[in-house]
Amino acid sequence: MNHRKKVLALWLGAAVLLLAGAVLTGSPGRAESVQEAMRDAVLHGANRISLLGLKEVNPGMISALTVTGALLAAAACIRVLVIPRFQYVPGRLQLLLEEAVGLFDRMAKTNSPHRSGFLGLYIFSAGAYIFVGTLFELLGLQAVTTAGRPITLPAPLSDVNAAIALGCLSYLVILSGGIAGNGAGGIGKTLKEFSLPISMSFRLFGALLSGLLVTELVYYFVGLSFVLPVVVGVLFTLLHALIQTYVLTMLTALYYGEVSEPARRERKSTARSA
Repeated sequence: MNHRKKVLALWLGAAVLLLAGAVLTGSPGRAESVQEAMRDAVLHGANRISLLGLKEVNPGMISALTVTGALLAAAACIRVLVIPRFQYVPGRLQLLLEEAVGLFDRMAKTNSPHRSGFLGLYIFSAGAYIFVGTLFELLGLQAVTTAGRPITLPAPLSDVNAAIALGCLSYLVILSGGIAGNGAGGIGKTLKEFSLPISMSFRLFGALLSGLLVTELVYYFVGLSFVLPVVVGVLFTLLHALIQTYVLTMLTALYYGEVSEPARRERKSTARSA
């Protein structure tokens, strides 16, 4: 009981000190309103970064290139240094890798048992990119804009262009499954879901952008910017990383299985039910 009282007193003391710091510090002032700050977080009209001196791009583009390079480097290191040392009794790293691969492999086989090889590979790659790319913003990597101001690199998919690109790529993968499974008939099946790339894209963009805007709003007011942004940022980021990875990979696997299912199976099932 005494230990609990000491811990409670410690937390209360820390909260009082932080509150006193917020009150004594006051607002440092902002050159832009909160509306302008949040609008730029979406449109990136002012805070742009030079890409090797060739072109001004959105910060999300730099984040996407960084995440892609990190994933490719990690994959090469795992293939060269880790996989050749796999053992019959797995260690922690081997167990983690096998469980991650097995998760997406089972998802592919469950939703598309007749054609799951390429599907498992794609949803694993897309899931890894979404999860790592969402957690990327927790690193707080800094860059300098063309205006000379520092900026924290956001999650790649908080840029609507990146979300649309991933949504359209997933739709093309589903279309390829329909063509591979049913030829020209698979194209018709896939085109029926014409709104799918839009819903995928804006689901990703909206979910990740909401966390970014909430964090921006909290940081904007100095009275809230001591401890609360850490809690809000971490919780929103982890939650979105898990949910959006699962949602996009599950939707892709589900629709891929539907459009790639051979037509003769549908006839057999219809005859049996009759």
